[in-house]
Amino acid sequence: MKLKVLPPTLRKNNRYLTLEIKSESPIVKDDLVTIVWDACVRFQGECNTSNFNLWVMKFYEMEKSEDYYSYKAIVRCQRGYVDDVRSALALANKHNNFRIAITTIGLSGTIKASQKYI
Repeated sequence: MKLKVLPPTLRKNNRYLTLEIKSESPIVKDDLVTIVWDACVRFQGECNTSNFNLWVMKFYEMEKSEDYYSYKAIVRCQRGYVDDVRSALALANKHNNFRIAITTIGLSGTIKASQKYI
């Protein structure tokens, strides 16, 4: 028996944040997942973070300089919690005792539209 797909009226509305990440050490997608979840749990707590519906959709390595590594990523969160996620990510400043800076450079309703910021 085939499962039925939820109609659009019953689905959760998502927003996609395009992030710019600068780090002193190289990171991979799994590290970014850890950074995002830790930042949100520390700032908002476990109850609020569970409502965010966070997911790292795409991760791009942009450039390497002698001072820092630059990355861009697309993170999904639920509509209505965008400001909470942005504030939590802005406060993340360390990963494995290396400095890291995360800034939001774009917000959109689809992954395709968020890729224009990359």
